[in-house]
Amino acid sequence: MNPAREAFLGALHDDGVSDPRVLDAMARIPRDRFVEPHFEARAYDNLPLPIDCDQTISQPSVVGLMTQELDVGRGMKVLEVGAGSGYQTAILATLARRVYALERHGALVGKARARLDALGLSNVVLEHGDGSEGWPRHAPFDRILVAAAAEDPPRPLLDQLRVGGVMILPVGEEGTLQQLIKVTRGVDGYTYDELSSVRFVPLLHGFG
Repeated sequence: MNPAREAFLGALHDDGVSDPRVLDAMARIPRDRFVEPHFEARAYDNLPLPIDCDQTISQPSVVGLMTQELDVGRGMKVLEVGAGSGYQTAILATLARRVYALERHGALVGKARARLDALGLSNVVLEHGDGSEGWPRHAPFDRILVAAAAEDPPRPLLDQLRVGGVMILPVGEEGTLQQLIKVTRGVDGYTYDELSSVRFVPLLHGFG
């Protein structure tokens, strides 16, 4: 492993990413494959970076903390809303049985799929779709990760979460400091825990 990636993992640990499974997944997935070529030199900095369609690849520490809080087990089925570059998708794919990923921007889907295929991640189903509606055909899901901010947890996603399941998503308005929320579905309803402050692009309906 090169020094930049070693420093990257050390910085993740310092920022609270302590789950060995998550750190191992992030060590195995080369972030430089998921950024635009002119940003490759910054790939292992703890920064969000621009990608096509006015979107971003999330800050690595945020990816790590969201993944850690999601607590993905090897036999689980995961829905990801907002696949973007495919980086978070790849991290989830190393931990889960299967990942169903949706991205509303068609221009991003082909690039993300090519990156995932190049890494041999065959347990991902990635489609161009409206993530705010979830993916009813494959529900229920053990885990749901939303990489865009909604003003409230979308009802379709709550409905598609299995009893005992967990969803991680940012909640708040565009341009404001948002709250990362952990939603757990119980037999009698949902519990909501605030995790940290974040900034994400908004969760939009329809296709880009």
